[in-house]
This record gives sequence, C-alpha cells and structure tokens, in this order.
Amino acid sequence: MCRHLAYLGPEEPLGRLLTEPEHSLYRQSWAPRRQRHGTVNADGFGVGWYAEGDPAPARYRRAGPIWADLSFTDLTRVVKSTAVLAAVRDATLAGADAEAAAAPYSSGPWLFSHNGAVKGWPSSLAPLTASLPAAELLSMEARNDSAFVWALVLNRLRGGDEQGQALADTVLEVAEAAPDSRLNLLLTNGESIAATAWGDTLWYLQRPGTGTVVASEPYDDDPHWREVPDRTLLTASRADVLLTPLKSLEPLKESRT
Repeated sequence: MCRHLAYLGPEEPLGRLLTEPEHSLYRQSWAPRRQRHGTVNADGFGVGWYAEGDPAPARYRRAGPIWADLSFTDLTRVVKSTAVLAAVRDATLAGADAEAAAAPYSSGPWLFSHNGAVKGWPSSLAPLTASLPAAELLSMEARNDSAFVWALVLNRLRGGDEQGQALADTVLEVAEAAPDSRLNLLLTNGESIAATAWGDTLWYLQRPGTGTVVASEPYDDDPHWREVPDRTLLTASRADVLLTPLKSLEPLKESRT
C-alpha cells in the first residue's frame, strides 16, 4: 500500500504540506496512523507540482525511502505551487523499475497515484489489455499494477472522459476483473482533483481561503478533516468537494449467474 496527498489552493511551499505538519506525508512513510495494509512506505516516493504558466507538471521521484533523501527537505522549503500531488510507496511486489514505479505518474497536464493493490496481478487484468492501444501498453512507465491502472485511466482521459468519470469507470472495471482489489486512486490536472475510496482510507480538508487537501489520512489534528466513505468518488475544486457513491458491482454479478 501507499499514502498519498493532493492539494489545490493558494501558493504554498511544498514543505507546508509534505514535511512540516506533525503527521505529514514525510512521517507517514514510517509511522502512518490509519494505514490498513502494510506499515512502512519505504519503496520510493515522489512529488509533482505545477509552475505558473506551465500546464505540464514537474516531478521529483526516487526509488528509496523519503527520509534517506537528504535534499528533499531543502527542495520542499523553497519550491512553491498552487497544485501538488505526492506519494510514498509500499510496493505490492518487488520489481526492477526503481523510481519509474514511484507515483506520481504523469502525462500531459495530469498527475496520478494509486494507493492499493490489484488482486491476482498480473493475470487477473490480462483480459483488459485488449481495451488499450498497443502504444499505451508499450509506453507504460513501469511494469506494475499501478502503472497498468494508470494506463486504463489515461486511455479514458484521452478519449474525452472527465477526471471523475475516468476514475470511476476504471475502478469498476478493475474491481470486476480482480475482486477484492484495493483501488484508492488520486488524479489532478492542476485545476481540480478526483479521487476514489475503495479499500483504504481517504480524507479531505477544506476551509475558506485555504484551498482543498485530499489525502490518505490527515496530516494534523484539525477538526475540519472529513473521512470519505468507502466505495465513493470524490471530485474537488479549490472551493468545493462533491462525494458520489460508486455503483455496486453486486447487481452486475447477479445478472451473470
């Protein structure tokens, strides 16, 4: 599993979001408070952010634990942004992809992270390869379940789907093919956030004038944090959050028996 976070709001140093809070994402790499699967997120980390006037985000990713990167706190002290997505990783399976396997994944204006695991990977999702153009498969950043889920989401985005619709349809498709998968997805284009709660925790924080934070767990004890119910799609702007229940798969299963 992993821990991840996205932010939209007034320009802030990355450190205010990622390293300074008492229970920041940095600390969650070794001491998460609400992580349901796994205990240490030491298999890589990454942060993506947007610079004014440039729709394509920058990324900083590493294969090792976030606490072992002695330059990271300096980076977060001076880099500022109005939109951020970051993650610390606990790998489902060991692999050779190094930092390429660390979220956030990126294409065009989008940043993406997956907190979870696909049950039975890779054989369980083999049938879904038919829905992807060969170019999508060949250009995957890594050879893991998260990268493949990202390819499914990206294919829908390029086909014209809105962010929330792309996540919702991908979660339902993957959950049908691989039941009991954990599929907390997080996506931003720098202007809005979409996320799913499916098998692990998801929270959001929104107060007037401070923007919106969506995260696997709260980074402090602010009473304004709200937990997102399981099997829910969250869509957010800098000022609004909308929660929509994801359609149950049970009727679909019953119709096939």
